[in-house]
Amino acid sequence: MDLPTQLLLSVVTFLTIIALATAAQRLLGVRFGRLRTFLAALVAFGLAQPMLEPILYSLGPVDREQPPAAAAMGILLLIVMSVVLIPMVILVIAEALVPPGSMPGPLELIRSVRGRVSRTRRYSQITRIAIKHGLGPYLRGRGERLDDRPGKARLARSLREALDEGGATFVKLGQVLSTRRDLLPAEFVEELGRLQDQVAPAPWPEIEPLLAAELGGPVDEVFAEFDRTPLAAASIGQVHAARLHSGESVVVKVLRPGIWPVVSKDLDIVRRLAATLESRTRWGRSLGLRDLAEGFATAIREELDFRVEAANMAAVTASGGGGVTYPAPISAMCTERVLVMRRLSGRPVTAAAPDQGPRLARDLLDCLLRQILVEGVFHADPHPGNLMLLDDGTLGLLDFGAVGRLDDSVRSALRRFLLAMNRQDPLGVTDALLEVVPRPEDIDEAALERALGQFMARHVTAGMDSAQMFTNLFRIVSVYGLSIPPEVAAVFRALATLEGTLVRLSPGFDLIGEARSFAGRHLAERITPETIKESVTQELVALLPMLRRLPRRVERIASAAEHGRFTMNVRLLADDRDRRYVTGLLHQVLLTVLGATAGVMAVILLGMTGGPPALANTSLFQLIGYNLLVIAAILVLRVLALIFRRPRASDDHPARR
Repeated sequence: MDLPTQLLLSVVTFLTIIALATAAQRLLGVRFGRLRTFLAALVAFGLAQPMLEPILYSLGPVDREQPPAAAAMGILLLIVMSVVLIPMVILVIAEALVPPGSMPGPLELIRSVRGRVSRTRRYSQITRIAIKHGLGPYLRGRGERLDDRPGKARLARSLREALDEGGATFVKLGQVLSTRRDLLPAEFVEELGRLQDQVAPAPWPEIEPLLAAELGGPVDEVFAEFDRTPLAAASIGQVHAARLHSGESVVVKVLRPGIWPVVSKDLDIVRRLAATLESRTRWGRSLGLRDLAEGFATAIREELDFRVEAANMAAVTASGGGGVTYPAPISAMCTERVLVMRRLSGRPVTAAAPDQGPRLARDLLDCLLRQILVEGVFHADPHPGNLMLLDDGTLGLLDFGAVGRLDDSVRSALRRFLLAMNRQDPLGVTDALLEVVPRPEDIDEAALERALGQFMARHVTAGMDSAQMFTNLFRIVSVYGLSIPPEVAAVFRALATLEGTLVRLSPGFDLIGEARSFAGRHLAERITPETIKESVTQELVALLPMLRRLPRRVERIASAAEHGRFTMNVRLLADDRDRRYVTGLLHQVLLTVLGATAGVMAVILLGMTGGPPALANTSLFQLIGYNLLVIAAILVLRVLALIFRRPRASDDHPARR
């Protein structure tokens, strides 16, 4: 065969494969990847001859001298449809077994192999650490169930030691879990709270070029003085003291060099471990580990971007601090990896004199409640390590990596919740709590109301102990399966952390009494003749257009009802998405009916004897039956392709959103 003939044959073959791919995709009514469709058509082209030969042989030879026209057309149609049917079957099977997106592309595969090799090393290291501390059975979902306190304490200690040995990301994970009193038993919260994020500082030769690159010049030119020995060092960054050319003392927080790749790899491992444990273990499903891991990853990414912390600091500072001072950021010198802020002069709050404790605790409680209930921007981690006793005797609040934000509706619901607790009204507390959290469909409201009533009788009544109040509230929320939104969970965690800090500052601090005093001052500030007049005026302005139209509308409705012309016009399927959804269902039902009908007719025709002869061994009725059988298969494959194709988010029916 000469070269032009080979080229012509190659072009014809290629065009035939393209035609097969196009026909298969059009008949299935679903868009597939070009590579997947082309490979299916290529395989079908190679399988067509060996698969069709025995089928055509069983039909019998054609009379070459006088072939019936119907027989020729029937055989041609059968061959064409059978060839197109092969790639359709391949595509539907591939759609069912290997959906699009479940297999990476070539470049993604290479990257994933490299990442998998690197991740496997870290996996093996983490596994060795877990086994070393006796956590291996729990990772496989086979750990023994511990109901006694000593057993839980031992397991919590093993978990803390494993997380501490795991490195920066896992230490941070343990610190975050130590604030989730709504999820973990008290033994785990107490043990994980001991995790210390103190490590050896990065050497100055690694820090200096990072500072110069971020600040746009050598350190000695940007600052009048810079202490190369860090004040403190953690796994994420370290803090240096410095002085600006203006003479102002500042603190420079620097991200540890090379921390991003390490944390990114560990976060990927944390997410994968969480997904595995949630699917394999009962305790993982009960804790919702997948959502916890995603929230933790988001928080860590924000903590690695100092611009977020600078914005948080500015937002909290703008909300007002009362008797608490914040270190304002130097915005012009804050970047993603460097944070420069004014230095607060003082000492650790734990060094406060006993007679200072009640005043400091009162100022801190007033500050945080005002942030939560009035301003809507609050410090989410007020533990003693983030507090300073300043030289002037006031409190300083540090570390704004964790800041919560609340909209007005959530703040109003929280105010109603706390005021109902102050009145010891179980019904009001239950209603306000179910406004703050999503209301489950199967919740026993009566039992929840009784539990909250017992909670208030134990903690809110005058003279009762308020210790562990928020921890017990978390326990009630967890027992009744209430799903707390992240912003509300941040409020509860902040209050639970604040509770321990207040006890540390002033043992025996009257939390309930001081909270009631704050509520009285807050209501007195908001309920004045001027504020009431302003609120009433705003509501009337909003209602005035509706009130002006209301009499005419009532008159029209009454007149129509009096004369028997009152009707209601309801438009079904007015939304275009609803129409598309119903049309798609009807389309699938219609294709199923047509495919079943064609299949039944094919079986009937194939079972008939006699009829006009078409081929040596096949009558015309049987030849039509074979064609109908292939048509039925094509229709069924189209329905299966629509079923197996996972719907995109934009294609979802609105009722399921």
